[in-house]
Amino acid sequence: MDTAPLRTTSLWHLAWRQLARDFKAGELRLLMVAVTLAVAALSAVGFFADRINHGLARDARQLLGGDAIVSSDQPAPPAFAAKARELGLSVATTAAFPSMGRAPDDKGGASRLVGVKAVSAAYPLRGQLRLRAGADAPEREVAKAPEPGTAWVDPALLESLNLKVGDSLLLGDATLRITQLIVIEPDRGTGFTSFAPRVMFNEADLASTGLVQPASRVSYRTAVASPTGNDDAVRDFTNWSEAQIKSQGLRGIRVESFASGRPEMRQTLDRAEKFLNLVALLAALLAAVAVGIASRDFANGHLDDCAMLRVLGQSQRSIALQYLVEFTLVGTLASALGVALGFSVHYVFVALLAGLVDASLPPPTAWPGLFGVGVGFTLLMGFGLPPVLQLSRVPPLRVIRRDVGALKPASIAVLAAGTIGFTALLLSVSPDMKMGLIAVGGFAVAIALFALMSWIAVIVLRRAVPEARAPRWLVLATRQIAARPGFAVLQVSALSVGLLALVLLVLLRTDLIASWRQATPPDAPDRFVINVLPEQGQPFRTALDAAGVKKYDWFPMIRGRLVAVNGKRVSPEDWADDRAKRLVDREFNLSHAPALPEHNLLSAGRWTPEEPDALSVEEGLAQTLNLKLGDRLRFDIGGQPAEGRITSLRKVDWSSMRVNFFVMFPTSRMTDLPVTYIAAFRAPGKAGFDNALSREFPNITNIDVSASIGQIQRVLDQVIRAVEFLFGFTLAAGLVVLFAAVTATRESRAREFAVMRAMGASGKLLAQVQRAELLGVGALAGVLASVAAIAVGWALAKYAFEFSWNASPIVPLAGGVAGALLALAAGWWGLREVLRRPVVETLRSASQE
Repeated sequence: MDTAPLRTTSLWHLAWRQLARDFKAGELRLLMVAVTLAVAALSAVGFFADRINHGLARDARQLLGGDAIVSSDQPAPPAFAAKARELGLSVATTAAFPSMGRAPDDKGGASRLVGVKAVSAAYPLRGQLRLRAGADAPEREVAKAPEPGTAWVDPALLESLNLKVGDSLLLGDATLRITQLIVIEPDRGTGFTSFAPRVMFNEADLASTGLVQPASRVSYRTAVASPTGNDDAVRDFTNWSEAQIKSQGLRGIRVESFASGRPEMRQTLDRAEKFLNLVALLAALLAAVAVGIASRDFANGHLDDCAMLRVLGQSQRSIALQYLVEFTLVGTLASALGVALGFSVHYVFVALLAGLVDASLPPPTAWPGLFGVGVGFTLLMGFGLPPVLQLSRVPPLRVIRRDVGALKPASIAVLAAGTIGFTALLLSVSPDMKMGLIAVGGFAVAIALFALMSWIAVIVLRRAVPEARAPRWLVLATRQIAARPGFAVLQVSALSVGLLALVLLVLLRTDLIASWRQATPPDAPDRFVINVLPEQGQPFRTALDAAGVKKYDWFPMIRGRLVAVNGKRVSPEDWADDRAKRLVDREFNLSHAPALPEHNLLSAGRWTPEEPDALSVEEGLAQTLNLKLGDRLRFDIGGQPAEGRITSLRKVDWSSMRVNFFVMFPTSRMTDLPVTYIAAFRAPGKAGFDNALSREFPNITNIDVSASIGQIQRVLDQVIRAVEFLFGFTLAAGLVVLFAAVTATRESRAREFAVMRAMGASGKLLAQVQRAELLGVGALAGVLASVAAIAVGWALAKYAFEFSWNASPIVPLAGGVAGALLALAAGWWGLREVLRRPVVETLRSASQE
């Protein structure tokens, strides 16, 4: 009756004692380190992403300014507000547009482009404005609109107009008294009106400004919110609004969600999360390789122990269960350590991305921790346990004949099950399926190619080094490699995988992030000036030259509406896509120049300077409107027709802070068309430059985007620091793989060196042989890894991150040198005791074979 409990207790006791003994002997350290690193990397990113997602969901309504928003370019039909009130929802409206704010003449009369925002009395429905009554006054939070006749402004406006709180601001035909400074406006959003200093006032004063005319471009927003938190009422309003827009064919009106209302924050965080997940994926992939190598080495070291256990009467089942329990304990301990480390590390991400993320993020859920534990057990059970379980099948005969009972390659079914499970876990944690498939699939293909190329290299090596003329140490090193082709393939493949991840991340750091920075280089334009009249062109450029501005974009700008394609008149109803409808329903910014702009890339067709009857279209616009090379487009430009045939398509980076256009004519002159000029340049560091330019050319609109560029550059720096921090995990995992791959042949090397020393080889010669072998294997692995990294990096750059990829041709050479040095360092650390073993010990070890 008591036999089963005793056996269970004995099994757990034996497993625990063996775990302690193996760990003390150092045989489980590589396994523990590999699993801990993988779990820590994935759970750190998981905890961070979990808090970000829950924080964004919590703050979404505050960032929108309501539970739902109806956005339009005309005042929304009254039925929308009526329906909201019918459902018990509160309603607030805003109107935003750019205009020129002016100081009174007795204050200097300076003017500045401002972002006007007229708000209703109930604004904001969600979130709070943070204001201060003066530059040094304490901040306070309010949830109301300015009083009629007053305005709240950004502090930057006071500095540029030489005003202070209490002074008057001239806005159109109205005079408003400045009473508060805006510190934080939760629903500000992006766009040129957000780059300019904000002027907020009560919508009761909007009519008195005279700024809104029939042709004015105004962004209207109707915000709704439930006072009782009734999400069903908000959902009913949203569904009703979308149905009304669709059934009535309302153009220029849409219902905003959080993702569309604040895309700039979501996009930046998504990109940061994507980078971090890629690094974590690579760390996990490396850990899988390290676990597979280390567990096989562990199993090889326990063959004799298990043979003795079989002689002493222990069954195959009990041995298998004993190692299963031991690995379960190892997985639990390593996963717990990894989750704890990952939980601590995710706070570093929060600190590194301060400003992008709110410090008061909600606490993380348990899911990332559970996922980390799942990854740890999958690594051990899928890649570590199969070779170890073979120990249960070691025959007792191995006690006297050690040539029997050697480990066999794991079955394809076992390897496939482990690989599929691990791949599924990695893909499930990746926010971008395309990126995950490229990373995982790229590694799978690379491993197969590494094995094939290393096998070919071993065959070539047998014939490449002639015994008669080559140095003795080189001959011995090549014969060592050729004598163990299986070990050589394993070593080169494992080293290549480890180096692949390291080289790939170095290239991502230097090329992908560098190309990301190219969008806002240190000399990026921080001023956009529009509405420069043709007769002001030369004086304006002279003024820039006099101020020291030598490099700038200068293009004519023409406003035109697309009216026909291939002779057929078009209207928004001709397209089903909402973006296509909006594009056709608005005027395009057109331009002309004889040369292709240097910051545009030709993606199709040919740009021929001064070609008549030709035009070039931005490829995104062509895709949206289903345009192709050879199509004829006709535009209405101020009542005058202008048309041409599409002869080229251009790739335009709209985030480049350069002047770009949807359509360009490749000619230097287009006569009899209404035209103004646009300039983009970096302002000189001279006080009063903007005011002097506005006084000399009072009709221009000077848009200062320096604050936004600075913010973008700070965001990039923060994201890069976070990626580089997590890179340390992958670097550690890569070094573990290198160490495991090099030391996997330690015992076979010891036996071979014993035979050589017995035959008279000196320690110096054996050291030369070992160094040559490590350098050769490392160099080959580095070259293979670098070539594969270029291919995988190109795929990630093109299809996942959408960056340009410009890997240097010297990367394979540098990778070969780095691989050789890393392999030599790992070999020196892991194999140094092989050369130091006493001769008697090595001879006894060799005689036992």
